[in-house]
Amino acid sequence: MKINIQLLSVIFIFTVSISFAQIANSPHDFSGQGWGTTEICEPCHTPHNSDATIADAPLWNHQTTTTTFTLYSSSTLTTTTLTQPDASSKLCLSCHDGTVALENFGGNTGGTHFIGGNANLGTTLANDHPISFIYNTTLATADGGLYDPATHITELGGTIEEDLLIGSKLQCASCHDAHNGYNNPSLLKIGNDASILCLTCHDK
Repeated sequence: MKINIQLLSVIFIFTVSISFAQIANSPHDFSGQGWGTTEICEPCHTPHNSDATIADAPLWNHQTTTTTFTLYSSSTLTTTTLTQPDASSKLCLSCHDGTVALENFGGNTGGTHFIGGNANLGTTLANDHPISFIYNTTLATADGGLYDPATHITELGGTIEEDLLIGSKLQCASCHDAHNGYNNPSLLKIGNDASILCLTCHDK
């Protein structure tokens, strides 16, 4: 099969342009901070010499947190398989746990600017929605208050499993799109007016 290199190049440039437009001026746009780069993607990603030690970390360029987190716990929590944040959630927490400086990327580990306000989740996740757990039909059945992710349709048009879960797990990126692809407040994939996002999974 003959590959049209020019067409692929156009598609790549178009895709990158769209992503740039989405991230520009969003909470994840650090290009104007004076941290040694004006590149909008570089604080998180690099085409060369990336950190490949974490699953679901595409061309990762930021220092990764080594924190052991205090996890969510509740008498109503059905799943008993909560683990330390993994995969893409660990990447989010590499800024949002407040222990790693925002400008610690590209090998730099001496930054002095740390995330603040409500965006700083800290190292205790006991008061935050649980993450990095498997959300499947078995869990939904056992819980009784969750929709079956294999069949329940979201506002995005697919099932919960298709639209929100990552490797069958609920992660930070299940609700939030770091690249601002949906243009909702708080980088949400689904706007939460009238708790629509919450009620996507919770049958209340």
